[in-house]
Amino acid sequence: MKQISIAIDGPSGAGKSTLARKAAATLGYLYVDTGAIYRTVALSAVRRGIDPADAAGLVPTLSELDIRLEYGQDGLQHMYLNGEDVSQAIRVHEISQHASTVSAIPEVRAFLLDLQQDLARKNNVIMDGRDIGTVVLPDADVKIFLTASPESRAQRRHLELQQRGQDADFDTVLRDIIKRDEQDTNRPIAPLRQAEDAVLVDTTHLDLEQSLQAILAVIREKI
Repeated sequence: MKQISIAIDGPSGAGKSTLARKAAATLGYLYVDTGAIYRTVALSAVRRGIDPADAAGLVPTLSELDIRLEYGQDGLQHMYLNGEDVSQAIRVHEISQHASTVSAIPEVRAFLLDLQQDLARKNNVIMDGRDIGTVVLPDADVKIFLTASPESRAQRRHLELQQRGQDADFDTVLRDIIKRDEQDTNRPIAPLRQAEDAVLVDTTHLDLEQSLQAILAVIREKI
């Protein structure tokens, strides 16, 4: 029986992870947060004292990484790096910024591509990221491009960081959002862009529940 795959792409802070996770729970699908996978690679680099932008230093370490994605009793995705649950460690602001840097390295993308595609072969999935509908799952049954204004995304990210007890300045978060948009859009490998057959969903003026219903409406119409 063919598995159903749903790709949700969009810029940083658009709410992809939250909405994809909630949609997956509603539909009974497996949720795959690909950003968390790249964050794990970035965390490994930082811990080893390697500049995440230093491909020559980072690439040789990839073969030493045991990256696993598991789901706990809480129903949430947990990332494991060489046996250690790093689900919280990868969520600090510094690692978030480095994730975009390592994701621009072709060898890193190739290293993680099989892991992502294998999950889609074996499960009904909702997978979110920046190149899911264009590169990772080009034949996905449903493709959604989720976006919102930079200011709106910065407000959401700022609140999220505060709720985690992290000291964050709004202006800094906004600058980082804009910088990451530029990095993701202009990187030479698998840049952030809307797939031709993706449905655009703008959540700038929608609350969480309205955004979720908009996503579910697109999915139900397609499948």
